[in-house]
Amino acid sequence: MNAFDELAGNFSRLPGIGKKSAIRMVNWLLKQDVSYVQHFAQNLASLQEKIKPCSICGNWTETDPCPICSDPMRDKSQICVVEQPQDVTTFESYGEFKGLYHVLGGLIKPLEGLGPAQLSIQPLLNRIRNGNVTEVILATNPTVEGDSTALYLNKVINELQISVKPKVTRLATGIPVGGDLEYVDKRTLSLSFRGRNSM
Repeated sequence: MNAFDELAGNFSRLPGIGKKSAIRMVNWLLKQDVSYVQHFAQNLASLQEKIKPCSICGNWTETDPCPICSDPMRDKSQICVVEQPQDVTTFESYGEFKGLYHVLGGLIKPLEGLGPAQLSIQPLLNRIRNGNVTEVILATNPTVEGDSTALYLNKVINELQISVKPKVTRLATGIPVGGDLEYVDKRTLSLSFRGRNSM
């Protein structure tokens, strides 16, 4: 295998990139200025060194805690629970939610060996215990796994031995069943967020 094929193989492992797209990318890079390609390679090489999960919410960040968790203007009484860091970016892009986030790092998928212990559920429960949280918004994708995870979270939050339990809500069903939050338009997402329901 030569360098061209190896790099194309690397690109084809990225989500949404097939073999033909990967080959186009390598061809495009070969036509670029050497300094650009070197800078691109340096950024790629240092990516995992510079960007880490926030120790509080789990979102990707270069500073710990992340800018959202450390922002004194955010509403600390609301926590929006999402599956992956890219979901935080989706919510932040429409700018309506002013609370905090919590990234689970996946969904409960028993067939794939993913149970509650593999997700960031205990840190979420600790945040609820230690803070003045009045609402937990479950914003998992409207899929079988997303719904199952939301039901499990609702159960364990309601079982917490704390004096004042937060209200647990779920995004409204303006989001299509089986859809992915990353691809939902901002208007639909906004309406779903406003119309969230108690669990």
